[in-house]
Amino acid sequence: MLARLAAWSVHVFTASGLIFAFLALLAIEQRDFRQAMIWLIVTLVIDGIDGSFARLFRVREVLPHVAGQTIDYVVDFFTYAILPAYFAYHALGIPAPWDFVAVSIILLVSALYYGKEGMVSADGRNFVGFPVMWNVVVFVQYFVLSDWSPVAQFVFILIFAVLHFIPVHFAYPSRSVRFRWLTWTVTLVIILTMLWILWIYPRENDLARYLLLGTILYYAGLAVLETRDAWRGGNPPA
Repeated sequence: MLARLAAWSVHVFTASGLIFAFLALLAIEQRDFRQAMIWLIVTLVIDGIDGSFARLFRVREVLPHVAGQTIDYVVDFFTYAILPAYFAYHALGIPAPWDFVAVSIILLVSALYYGKEGMVSADGRNFVGFPVMWNVVVFVQYFVLSDWSPVAQFVFILIFAVLHFIPVHFAYPSRSVRFRWLTWTVTLVIILTMLWILWIYPRENDLARYLLLGTILYYAGLAVLETRDAWRGGNPPA
C-alpha cells in the first residue's frame, strides 16, 4: 500500500508541473515576465528531479499500468515549448506578423522533434539535436540579451529551431557520463544564476550574465565532444 502511495505521489509530483506552468501563464497575461519565469524555473526543477524519485520508489514496477513517461511528455511539451512560445510572443518585442511566425516556428519544430525517432541517443546519455528547451532560450533572450534588436531575436530563434534537426549530441544532464560531477555542478549553477538574475531584475549584473553565458558555453563545448565521439562510434569515458 505504501509503495503504491509513493509511486502515485511521484506521478502527481510530475503532473504538478502543469499547475506551476498555469501560474506562469497567468503571470504572462499580467505582463509580469519575471514572475512567469520564476514559475517556469520551478517546472524545470520538478522535471529535473522527478526521474530520480521514480527510480527511488520503483514506479514502473509498482504501477506498470500508468505510463509515467507519457505524463512527463505532456508536461514537458507545455512547459518547454507552448509556454515559452507564449512568453516569446508577449515579451520579446518582435513586431507583427513576425512575432506569430517566430511562435509558429517554435511550436512546429518542437512537435516534429518530439515525433522524431532517435530523439535520445541509444545509450540514453544525449539528446540528438537541440532538445526542446525553449524556456532557457527565451530566458536568455529576455533577461540577458534584452538589448538585441527584434531582428536579432528572431534570428536567434531560427538558429535554435534549425539545431533541433542537426545531429549534434547534447548532454542529458541527469544521465551525463562525461565529466559527470562537473556537469551536474554546472547545471546547478545555471539554475542558481537564473534565479540570481531574476532576484535582482530589473537591475542587471554583468557577473551574473557572463556566468550564465559561460555555463551555457560549457554545454556547447560538451556537445562538441559528445558529437565527436558519436560520429567516431566511440564511447565517452566514465
